[in-house]
Amino acid sequence: MAVDTAAIGTELPATTLTVDPGRLRFFAKAIGDTVDDDLRVPPTFLFSIELENPNAFGWVEQLGIDMRFVLHGEQSFTYHSPAHAGDVLTATPRITDIYSKKGGALEFIVKETAVTRADGSLVADLKTVIVVRNPGAGK
Repeated sequence: MAVDTAAIGTELPATTLTVDPGRLRFFAKAIGDTVDDDLRVPPTFLFSIELENPNAFGWVEQLGIDMRFVLHGEQSFTYHSPAHAGDVLTATPRITDIYSKKGGALEFIVKETAVTRADGSLVADLKTVIVVRNPGAGK
C-alpha cells in the first residue's frame, strides 16, 4: 500500500522536554561520552525529545504503515546554538517529503523537526528518513 503523498506538509504533535542534568549524564554514559562541566546537551540527545511523546510513532501508524516494514534510513542534525541542562526544549516535527523507489517497493518518508527553546530561539534542525518496505510492490 502506497503512502499517501497528501501527508507532505503535515505538522505532527510537538513534544516539550525540560533537560534534566541526571538524564544528560545517563545519556552520555550510554553513548560512551562524558558531559561537560556546564552540562551542555550532547548533540544526538536532541533525537530523544520526540521519543518522550507517549505514542512517538503514532504518526507512522496514522499513515496506514505497518511498523513491521519500517526501517530507519537516515538521521542528520544542523545545530544553531548549544542547549544546556535546565533548558526547556520543544521539538516540532513536520513531514516534508514522501517518495518511492524500485517501483514502489521502497517508500521514503522525510520528517524534519525544529528544536527550539521556550523563548523561541532555534537550537537545531533534525532530519529523519524512514524507509517502508512494500513486499508486494515492484514485482
